[in-house]
Amino acid sequence: MTDTPARFAFVKAQWHADIVDRAYDGFTEVAADAQTDSFDVPGAFEMPLKAQQLAKTGKYDAVICAALVVDGGIYRHDFVAAAVVDGLMRVGLDTGVPVLSVSLTPHHYQETDHHNEIYRAHFVEKGREAARAALSITAA
Repeated sequence: MTDTPARFAFVKAQWHADIVDRAYDGFTEVAADAQTDSFDVPGAFEMPLKAQQLAKTGKYDAVICAALVVDGGIYRHDFVAAAVVDGLMRVGLDTGVPVLSVSLTPHHYQETDHHNEIYRAHFVEKGREAARAALSITAA
C-alpha cells in the first residue's frame, strides 16, 4: 500500500440534485483523506458513459455514481434503473476500475417535505457506505 491518498471520481445525476448531492456529502465525510473529484450529469441514464470516460483516464482508483430514479407512475423507471446498474457493472468489469452505485429506485417516493428529508438523510448514509466500500476495495 502506498502513502498516496486514494483518488475517486464521484458522478452525480442532477435529477433531484437536492437529494442526490447528499450522497457526495456522506462520501467525502468518510473518505476525507482521499481526493474526490465531483462530476454532474443530467440524469441516471448518463452515468455509465461518464463512468466509463473517467475510468479510462487511469486517474481514479474507483468511480462512484449516485442517482435517484423515481417511480413516476409509469413503468419506465424500472428499465432506466436496470440499464444504469447493468451499465455501471459493465464499466467496472471492462476497465478493471471499481464502479460503485448509490443509485436508488424507491417505489413510494413522493415530492413532499417529509419524503425529501427521509431521502436526503438516506443518501448521506448511502454515501458513507460507498466511501467505506471504496476505501476497502482500493486498500486491497
